[in-house]
Amino acid sequence: MKITTQHFLLLLFFLGSLISTYGQQETTAKQYQDDLRFLQETVHKTYPFLFKKVKKEAWDAEVEKLYAQIPNLEPHEIKVGLTRMVSFFEYGHTQIPFYTLTDGGVLAVNLYHFEDGIYVEGVQKGQERALGAKVLKIGATPIADALKAIRPVVPAENDQYFKGYGLRFLTVPAVLHAQGVIPELTTAVSLTLEKDGEVFVHQFNTIPVDQLSRDYGFTRPNENWVSARDQSTTPLYLRHLHEKLYFFEYLSDTKTLYVRQSSVFNDEKEPLADFFTRLFKFIDSNEVEKFIYDVRLNGGGNNYNNKALIKGIMARPKVNQRGKFFFIIGRNTFSAAQNLTNEIENYTEAILVGEPTSENVNFYGDARKVHLPNSGINAYLSFAWWQDRSPWEDREWTLPHIAQAMTFDDYASNSDVVLAAAQEYTETGFILNPMEHLTQLFLEGDMAAVKSDGFKIAQDPAYRYYNFEEEFAGAGRRLLQGGNVEGGMYILALVAEFYPESIGAQFDLATAQEQVKQFDKAKETYRKLIAKWPNGPLGKSAKKKLENLEK
Repeated sequence: MKITTQHFLLLLFFLGSLISTYGQQETTAKQYQDDLRFLQETVHKTYPFLFKKVKKEAWDAEVEKLYAQIPNLEPHEIKVGLTRMVSFFEYGHTQIPFYTLTDGGVLAVNLYHFEDGIYVEGVQKGQERALGAKVLKIGATPIADALKAIRPVVPAENDQYFKGYGLRFLTVPAVLHAQGVIPELTTAVSLTLEKDGEVFVHQFNTIPVDQLSRDYGFTRPNENWVSARDQSTTPLYLRHLHEKLYFFEYLSDTKTLYVRQSSVFNDEKEPLADFFTRLFKFIDSNEVEKFIYDVRLNGGGNNYNNKALIKGIMARPKVNQRGKFFFIIGRNTFSAAQNLTNEIENYTEAILVGEPTSENVNFYGDARKVHLPNSGINAYLSFAWWQDRSPWEDREWTLPHIAQAMTFDDYASNSDVVLAAAQEYTETGFILNPMEHLTQLFLEGDMAAVKSDGFKIAQDPAYRYYNFEEEFAGAGRRLLQGGNVEGGMYILALVAEFYPESIGAQFDLATAQEQVKQFDKAKETYRKLIAKWPNGPLGKSAKKKLENLEK
C-alpha cells in the first residue's frame, strides 16, 4: 500500500499519542515499592550518618510498614508516606520538598502560628470574613490534634522549625487526608474559626500553589491577596523585605543602629561584603548607643559570607559590649543563619532576643538530590556536618537570653515587641545565663540567693523557652552522683518547690530521698504524688515504690 503524506502524519500522531499516554501512566504500587527500597538502600549505603537522632531499626520498621501499605494507598497517600520516611531523620535540609505534595492544590489561605495561637493571617479578596480569625479546627479535627497529625510529614528539627516552615503543610488537602485530619480528599476544606467572640465555619477552596502570595511566612498583599496586618505603616523587620535582602537604619532619637539581614546570599544589587563595609563605615563615623542585628527571618544561604561580619564586630568594642549589642533570632533562623548565630555566641558579647532558632546548634546540611527512578520524586539527603559549637553541645536550638514573641494583635497592629525588648533593655541585673549564675551562687555558699533567684527565673516569662526545671534538676542529680548529698537534695527540693504541679519534679525528689535512705521523707513525697496523679505512669511507679518501702 502506498503511504501518503496524510497517512504518515496520522501514523506519527498515533505513535505520539501512544508515547504520550505511556508517559502519563500512573506509577504502579510495585514501582512505588521499588522506589521505597531504592531510597532505603541509598540511605544505608551512602547516608548512614543520618541515623544520629533516630535508630536505623526504628526507621527500617517504618519503611516496612509503608511498603506493606502501599498497594492499598492512593498515590497522594504514598507520596506523603515517602515524605514521612525522609522527614523521619529530623533535619530540615533532609526532605522531599513541600511542592511535591501540592499537585492537587493548596487551600487559599495563609496561616501563622502566633504566641496566642494559629490565626488566618492572609486570604484572597472576598474571604475577608475569615481574616484575622483564630483557627479552632481543621475539618472536624481540633487544631492541636491536626498539628500533631501532620508533624511526621515535616522535616522538623525542632518545634520552631515546625512553626516557621511546617505550618504550610496544614493547608495541603493531600497531607490532611493522608494523615487522617480529614476523612476524604477534597478540593475544599472547612475550618472552624473564632473572631470577635463569634465561632463560625468557613470553607476554603484549593488553588494552584503558585497562586499563593507569601514570603517569609507572611502574606504579600496584591490585587488578589489581603493581609491581617495594618498596611498603613511597616515595622522595621518587614521594611524593604521584597526589595532588599539586607538594610540598616539609624534611629537618631535613641542612637540605635538597626540592621535586618534576611538572607546569607548576596543581593544582586549589593554583595554582602560591600554591605558590611558600608555598615562598619557608618558605625565608625557615628555615635551608636545600641546595635541591633535582626536575623529572625533569615533562612540561610552561604555561611562563608558570615566571616566579614564577625570580624567587623569583633574589631569594634564600641558596639561589641554587653548591653549595647543585641542579636534578634526566631523561628526562621535556619541553616547558614544558624551558623551565624553560633559565631555570634562564640565570638561576641551579644544579648540574644526573640524566639529560639529553627535549626539544631550542630546539624547536617547541604543536601544532595536522590532521584527515585519510577515515580520521579526527588528526595534531598544531607551530607555535610556543620559543627560550630562543642561536640557535646547537642542542643536542639539556640535559645534567646530574653524570650519574646508576637501575639496576633501585636502583628496586626505593627507592634514589634521583639525589637522593643532589645530597645528597652537596661543593665539592671537581668540574669542572662541562669545556670551559670546559680552555680556561682552555690559555690559561694549563698543558698538564700540560690533560692530567691531560682524562684524568679522559674516564674519569669522571659525564660519561657529555657527548660529551667530540667536544667536545675540535672544539677541536683549531678551533685548527688558526685557525693554531695546535702547540696543535691537541697537543689531537688527547690525544684519540687518551684514546680509543685510537675509530677517529674516530685518524682525526682522522692527517688533521691529514697536513694539517700531518707525513707520517711520519700514515703511522704510518694504519697503526695500518688494523691495528685494516681493514674499516670509515674503515679503507678510511685505506688510500686511506696509498696516496696512499706514492706
